Amino acid sequence: MLTGKVAIVTGASSGIGEATALALAKAGAKVAIGARRTDRLEKLKDTIEKNGGEAFMQKLDVTKKAECDSFVDAVVKKWGTVDILVNNAGLMPLSFFKNLKVSEWDQMIDVNIKGVLYCTGAVIPHLVAKKSGHIVNLSSVAGRIVFPAGSVYCATKHAVAAFSEGLRQEFSVRYGIRVTSIEPGVVATELNDTITDESLKGFVEAAAKMVALQAQDIANAIVFAVDSPQHMNVNEILIRPTTQER
Repeated sequence: MLTGKVAIVTGASSGIGEATALALAKAGAKVAIGARRTDRLEKLKDTIEKNGGEAFMQKLDVTKKAECDSFVDAVVKKWGTVDILVNNAGLMPLSFFKNLKVSEWDQMIDVNIKGVLYCTGAVIPHLVAKKSGHIVNLSSVAGRIVFPAGSVYCATKHAVAAFSEGLRQEFSVRYGIRVTSIEPGVVATELNDTITDESLKGFVEAAAKMVALQAQDIANAIVFAVDSPQHMNVNEILIRPTTQER
């Protein structure tokens, strides 16, 4: 179990982040939750504490390095350390490249890539100092397979997968820091709500009809990875709904 471990979860206000925070707390971890929607964080913190867990919350915009640093500093000040980082915050405003939704490209790059870098950069000195810890990055099946209207989103998730492998090579053997890339297929979360390209209406409707994964399924996979024996480094977990072909 994870009793006494300190875990940070970004993008914890809903979906996979919320489910992961609850699952880690149930497994015994002290959980620090960050997101922009503080009202939801407050409700999640209350739920964790009512169930006998320990939680800390702070507003977090992962696109701002200073907020990432401040968040980690506050966690270390409160609990003395950090053991687990779950880089979950992410956006998926799919669109055909020809539609030139530049602001959405920028958003995805800032959240899906820079946010992962900033939060990892904030925790890594603490993990290196004690030569232990676990970094979990939320990539996607889109980090393996590219599809129409997903070129930029897929690029960001390929980047997360590549970054995860680079972290493993740099830190696992030398510092005992384990790294896991989680690669979900279709999950019933708010991600599809960020799609503004009208030509993808059919895609969104088809995804809604699929027997999708639940956020809890991904949370369970994360707990499996971080709760595995220290000699076992679960590098990648690819999870699709049974009915998802690609």
